[in-house]
Amino acid sequence: MVGGRVRSQYVGWRQALTLSGAVLLGLCFGPGVAQERKEVDLSLALAIDISGSIDPDEAELQRQGYVKAFTDPQIKKAILGGYSGRIAVSYYEWSDAWRQQLLIDWTLLDSDAAIEAFADKLSKMPITVLTRTSISGAIRYAIPLFERSPYTTERKVLDISGDGANNDGGLITLARDEALSRRITINGLPIMNGRPNKYGFPPDPDLDLYYEGCVIGGPRSFIVVAKSFAEFQDSVRKKLLQEIANIDPDGNRQASDVPRRRLGVTGERQLAQALEGSMPAPGKRPYDLGCDIGERRSREFWQRRFQQ
Repeated sequence: MVGGRVRSQYVGWRQALTLSGAVLLGLCFGPGVAQERKEVDLSLALAIDISGSIDPDEAELQRQGYVKAFTDPQIKKAILGGYSGRIAVSYYEWSDAWRQQLLIDWTLLDSDAAIEAFADKLSKMPITVLTRTSISGAIRYAIPLFERSPYTTERKVLDISGDGANNDGGLITLARDEALSRRITINGLPIMNGRPNKYGFPPDPDLDLYYEGCVIGGPRSFIVVAKSFAEFQDSVRKKLLQEIANIDPDGNRQASDVPRRRLGVTGERQLAQALEGSMPAPGKRPYDLGCDIGERRSREFWQRRFQQ
């Protein structure tokens, strides 16, 4: 009886140890492998303005600009020609401070088929036009979006396109600085609309200067100006080439860009750190009218309307 009890205890301990070992192995190898974060050359969040200053036809031009850009052979070559041969992209639209619509969550573009599928999915999404313009809300939305990305990279880029200055939500400079502190570079595509919106609100004649002084920042940050919605598609193409492959609007690879296939992951980090120190910091490209110009113009406009 005693021997049987000892044997029973031995079998019980062996089963417990076997079970513990299996659980430990599962933790080390099972979920760990399944949840491994794949490295990409770039995580690119595309943030598109659908505020009230943009009519449905212009919203359609914006959408088709991105759809056609991602099916462009040179864009595909840039995406697949990096060190890892893949990037991650997300696409959302924004207007008011708390109105952001995620159309496509983080998607891995690692083949012609994946790029075509992304463009096709985007082309079939419904188009919405809302009201106010909150670039600060669009930036703040991007911060947790990057944090929950299933991919890892040394380059996190938020790309904001719009046709007006921030006039809703928090101050643009506070949102921008918060994103920069998370190592998110912000690029801009200001659209020089040239006409009042449906409420009679006038366009911003120096939106390009506003974007330079108040919106963009971080390593390699830049703007590409669309002088009209008709030029939007070409501007998107130029901007994506510069973001993905560091090819400037004239079609030349910038001198600071080292061929990425020779860099390796460590070299990518060193390049990112070097470029970060070479870019103008916020405040070195001041906007003379002040980065709250959108809020002030909006208040003055609506005060005049209510007094009429």
